[in-house]
Amino acid sequence: MIARIWHGKTSAKKFDDYTEFLKKVAVPDYNKTDGFISLTFLKRLENNEGHFTLITFWENLDVIKNFAGEDFEKAKYYPEDDNFLLEFEEKVLHYEVFA
Repeated sequence: MIARIWHGKTSAKKFDDYTEFLKKVAVPDYNKTDGFISLTFLKRLENNEGHFTLITFWENLDVIKNFAGEDFEKAKYYPEDDNFLLEFEEKVLHYEVFA
């Protein structure tokens, strides 16, 4: 199993709206992907910024490539993210889950 970790940042003003967007759009999108196992979304406010960390779990790297594209280390964004995010981190992290 592979864990894929992404981080995003919003203004505090858009924190709640982005939370709702993620629940409405991103979570269902992940859930409909074959080979997707589960996800954990984390959020916190710090210094007037909202931080979001998404940890997704996948069967293997081929499944991630089906979701994210051949350059699977590249972060995947939704068009609506332009309305919320302060920056677009280019890469995500991947870890092999062993326990």
